Amino acid sequence: MNKKSKDIAVVGFALFSMFFGAGNLLFPPYLGLISGGHWLTSLAGFVLADVGLSLLVITAAAKCEGELDTVLTRAGNGIAKFVGVASILCIGPLLAIPRTAATTFEMGISPIIGETGSIVPVIVSVVFFLLTLVLTIKPSKVVDIIGKILTPALLIALAILIVIGIMSPIGEISENALINNNLFAEGVSQGYLTMDALGAAALATVVIASIGERGYNNPKDKVKLAVQAGLVAGVALTLVYGGLTFLGSTLSSSYGVDTPQASLMVVITNSLLGYPGKAVLGVIVALACLTTSIGLTSAAAKYFESISNNKIKYETVVIAICVFSAVVSNFGVGAIIKFSAPVLEIVYPVLIALVVMTLFGDHIKNDNAFKGAAYVTLFISLLSVGSNLLSLKQVSDLLGLLPFASIGFNWIVPAIVGAVLGGLFKSKTNNSKFMSKGA
Repeated sequence: MNKKSKDIAVVGFALFSMFFGAGNLLFPPYLGLISGGHWLTSLAGFVLADVGLSLLVITAAAKCEGELDTVLTRAGNGIAKFVGVASILCIGPLLAIPRTAATTFEMGISPIIGETGSIVPVIVSVVFFLLTLVLTIKPSKVVDIIGKILTPALLIALAILIVIGIMSPIGEISENALINNNLFAEGVSQGYLTMDALGAAALATVVIASIGERGYNNPKDKVKLAVQAGLVAGVALTLVYGGLTFLGSTLSSSYGVDTPQASLMVVITNSLLGYPGKAVLGVIVALACLTTSIGLTSAAAKYFESISNNKIKYETVVIAICVFSAVVSNFGVGAIIKFSAPVLEIVYPVLIALVVMTLFGDHIKNDNAFKGAAYVTLFISLLSVGSNLLSLKQVSDLLGLLPFASIGFNWIVPAIVGAVLGGLFKSKTNNSKFMSKGA
């Protein structure tokens, strides 16, 4: 293997591990459970919302030297800061990072040691974030630590579980789905909850920095290597998701839709491997969650250091994130997921709309097109989430009439209309900085 191929593999596997965390273990088995024999349909929606969107974000961010704000700025500084900070907080100390520690305890440790007092989760979170702190404090080492050491161990553990589950299925796969919802849309919704597309925008910073440190200084080479590494990660993620979703489908004749997501992997490993399976699951969960915590903590710290113009040091932010996340993680996986869903459904569509436009940014000369798309998408997202939370049936029904609403993308056509209308007004801003970076 030549140097370039080796670098692509190391960075790609590091990306895989940074993406593959708590949600990636929780959601695919549950999708398989509720989909039964139709598990490929929900898997397709999940892969689209998770892998597909993450690759788009990595590509767009790589064109902008990994700077999230550059991806967003053409929509205006106000909305750029809102989406940027909200995205980083979601994949950072508010939601994704605490979820890694909570999942490590609930899925990896609790099944082994049984019922415990309230002090044990606290101890686990402290130890977990001490490890995160030690392995993150030197940003130049993050990708190598994950890509060369932790990922191979994670992949081996996952492969053992999936291969055994395919060769000796746990039970019969139900021919009927256990829910009446559109399974593809359900897959998309669960894909949102992984927060990988949000993470990709921030992780691109870590990836681009690592690529530069490997001697690739030409901007075009950096973009090409980042995209190739993203494809490696995407293929690995898709294969693992397919295996985990299939494993979940083998429980569809025995378990109901009210089965807690965090317990499904425990049931699967216990059924396939017996008590030793709990140890295997503990290794999988700990590695998956730790690698994600490391990657996201590093990415969030780099972002906040950047927007403060280096007034707040990377090391200071890392410490603050680890301490805050240790506290939030003790609320538990269920509470964190419940809180995260509406926030993500507001932020995600705006980020996706701007990322897609960034990919074609060289051909869109008018910044008002970006602003139109961003603000209309934000408006539709706020309406959708608000109508669901407040049970405003008339508003929900009206939004349901929009194209692609049945698959969870009711904002697409309004975003296009917003972009077209915005493009009719001449922009006063100068986008030459973006164009030179994105070229």
